Amino acid sequence: MISMFYSNGSSLDNFDLHNHSTASDGLLSPTQLVELGASLGVDGLALTDHDTVDGIGEAADAARRLGLRFIPGVEISVSWGDTTLHIVGLGIDPHHEVLAAGLRGIREGRLGRARRMGDALAALGLEGTFEAALALAGSELRLSRSHFARHLVQVGAVSDTQRAFDRYLGKGKPAFVQHDWARLDEAVGWIRAAGGVAVLAHPGRYGLGPSDRETLLLEFKRLGGEAIEVVTGSHRPEQYATWRRIAVEHGFLASRGADYHGPGESPAEPGQLPLLPSSLEPVWTRWAH
Repeated sequence: MISMFYSNGSSLDNFDLHNHSTASDGLLSPTQLVELGASLGVDGLALTDHDTVDGIGEAADAARRLGLRFIPGVEISVSWGDTTLHIVGLGIDPHHEVLAAGLRGIREGRLGRARRMGDALAALGLEGTFEAALALAGSELRLSRSHFARHLVQVGAVSDTQRAFDRYLGKGKPAFVQHDWARLDEAVGWIRAAGGVAVLAHPGRYGLGPSDRETLLLEFKRLGGEAIEVVTGSHRPEQYATWRRIAVEHGFLASRGADYHGPGESPAEPGQLPLLPSSLEPVWTRWAH
C-alpha cells in the first residue's frame, strides 16, 4: 500500500486534492506535478487521475523526496442516468484488487468511445483526429476528450481547449459520444473497499436541477459517499457559498482541489484557490494529524 507522507510543517489548511498528470489527461508528469505543488507551498497534494492509479507510485516517491504530504487518489467516471459524474477517491490503496479490476473495466471502454468521437469529427471534415489524439495520449488506455481538444487547438480548429468542448466535444455537441461508465454504487464501493473516502467532484458542474441534485446527494450519501468538493477550479467563485451550505446541510466533509491539468488549461494552479470556509470540516482531517 502507498503510504501518505508528512512534512514537519504545522499548517494544515492548503490541501489540494484534485490534480491530474500524464498518467491520464494532465500535461505534467506525476513528479513534475508534485514538484509544482511543493514550489507553490501546498501543504498536502492528491493525484487523482481519471480511471487510473498508474502515476501514484511515481508521485509518492517525489512527495517522499520533497517531504510533502501526499494522498493517493483516483477520479472515477460514473454514469448516473444520462449524466456523467466524477467520483474522487482519496486515501485509497492503489493496489487493492477490487479497485484495480473496476478501473480496468472502465479503461477498456475508452478506446471504442474515442474511435466514435474520431468518426464524428471526421464527418465534420476534421480528418485524422483519432490518430492524432492517440499520439498525444501515448496509450489507448489514457485516451480522453482532452487529447482530442488539444489536437483541435494544435490544428487551429479552435482557439483553446475549452472552445473545443464548447463547439465539438461537450454534451450535446456534434462529437460528443455517450458512454456507459461505472455505476455510482460501483464507484463508491470500489473506493471504500480500497480504504478510501468517496468525494463527489465539482458537484456544481453537472447542471442538475434542485430535485435531481437532491436525489443525487441523498443517494451518494446512502451508498457511503462522505464528502463533496466545495472549492474547486471547476466551480465559479459564486458557487462556493452554495456548496458550503449544502455540505453543512447534508453533513458532508468538504474537499478542495484545483482540478489541475496543466499550464494554460486550468483556472488555478495547485493550492492557489481560496481556502475552505472555517465552518466546514475538511476531508483531509482523516489523514492530517
